[in-house]
Amino acid sequence: MDERTLENRHTHPDCLNVSPVLPLRDENPTRRTPIVTLLIIGACLWLYFGWQPTFGQQGVVRVDTPVGTVSFDEPTAFTLENAAIPCEIVNGRPLTVEEVVETFSPPIDPEACRGSETFTPPVFPEKSVLLSILTSMFLHGGLAHLFGNLLFLWIFGNNIEDHMGHLRYLVFYLLGGVVATGAHVILNLDSTIPMVGASGAIAAVMGAYLVWFPDAPVRTAVFFFFISIVDIRAKWLLGFWFVSQFFTSPNSGIAWAAHVGGFIFGVIVGLMVRANRGLRRATWTRDYRHVDRWDPTGGVGYGPYARRRIGRY
Repeated sequence: MDERTLENRHTHPDCLNVSPVLPLRDENPTRRTPIVTLLIIGACLWLYFGWQPTFGQQGVVRVDTPVGTVSFDEPTAFTLENAAIPCEIVNGRPLTVEEVVETFSPPIDPEACRGSETFTPPVFPEKSVLLSILTSMFLHGGLAHLFGNLLFLWIFGNNIEDHMGHLRYLVFYLLGGVVATGAHVILNLDSTIPMVGASGAIAAVMGAYLVWFPDAPVRTAVFFFFISIVDIRAKWLLGFWFVSQFFTSPNSGIAWAAHVGGFIFGVIVGLMVRANRGLRRATWTRDYRHVDRWDPTGGVGYGPYARRRIGRY
């Protein structure tokens, strides 16, 4: 096989903000510093600026295989080596030379998966397919993708961490990301396109936020002919965001199924905790687990934004 140069860059960016509304901050006080949320944000920033090559870099990576040499631009090689790819997850192996060439060389085939019938060796034989599910949660496809995701994480993640505590929140976040990846894989079994982004896990956080704080006011920028800054209750903002995922253009390259899967996972966990006093005591921190009344605006009935006390768990 002759040397093949692959310069086409295709990924499924797991990007949250695809709607005409952009949350800026919520009015939902917390009692503790969101250490895990800050660490996740810091890790994503460090990986993007300190480790992950950007698409503006022009370096070439040459990979020698038993059937020849394949050349990539640096970002494509990095993404193939570290990002989750449905075909790899389904078959438990890295992409082969044949699959990569057919995916990234014209005519492009985004579903070039050959299943178990492979006749060429893997491009990155040492890649850990299972580990890539985790690393994908911290990689991003561009600055807008990165900062959009981190904005959503900061707004909604600090309150979930405040209630769950640091360790339980981290486990919940990572499980949400795994479930989101699984949802994308189920609908794209033969896809050979890498998937990157934290928004599947962040969608899980948003789902739990919807259940626990549906009436929390969220300061939001609305883009409709001109920009308006308004306060929107979380249930309307997050509900609109969730429904909008089903209208995502199939040509956008956005992994909308990951958003839906992560969000539903978060809603289910949120409902289970909300409905079961014993589970709530096991899941929430000491500050919140014994509260008898639920304030849907946040603050658990006594915060500065707790306008009214309604409902019981």
